[in-house]
Amino acid sequence: MVLGIKSITQEIKEWIITILIALVLVVIIRMFILDSRIVPTTSMVPTIKPGDRLFVEKITHRFSGLERGEVIVFKPPAQSGLKDDLIKRLIALPGDTVEIKDGKLFLNGEVQTEGYLAEPLKYNMPKITVPENKLFMLGDNRNRSYDSHEWGFVDIQNVKGKAFITYWPLNRMKIW
Repeated sequence: MVLGIKSITQEIKEWIITILIALVLVVIIRMFILDSRIVPTTSMVPTIKPGDRLFVEKITHRFSGLERGEVIVFKPPAQSGLKDDLIKRLIALPGDTVEIKDGKLFLNGEVQTEGYLAEPLKYNMPKITVPENKLFMLGDNRNRSYDSHEWGFVDIQNVKGKAFITYWPLNRMKIW
């Protein structure tokens, strides 16, 4: 009988240790490696739709940098008046010039072909140069996206990560 109680106690201790290790791993992964997001708005339609769930990886941009065209999650700048993280497409890096005219995006003086847009742009924006340590971000649903064309630049240090996998709904599953 004593052996039975010791083995039950030992098994309970093993389960507790296993659960604690799993919890610590989940916290570490969520804080530093991979996070899950639910997209609440239409600003990235048709690429990402409201209700889509995706994983955001938080590591590679710290080592390999960021590239134009990537879909990024970031803390919005104070001038936006927003508190929740945003997801937009990285359009321009520090030193790039951006202009929107006649329904087209010009990057460093060249018209960009953007097959992922919901519709042609219906606004103009004068030529600007992206400052050092800043990014210029736009939603794919440009005419219905509150983004850099309205509130300016994003600090590079406010980047949380890159879209990695859209995992829900299953019919929209995509590896970025």
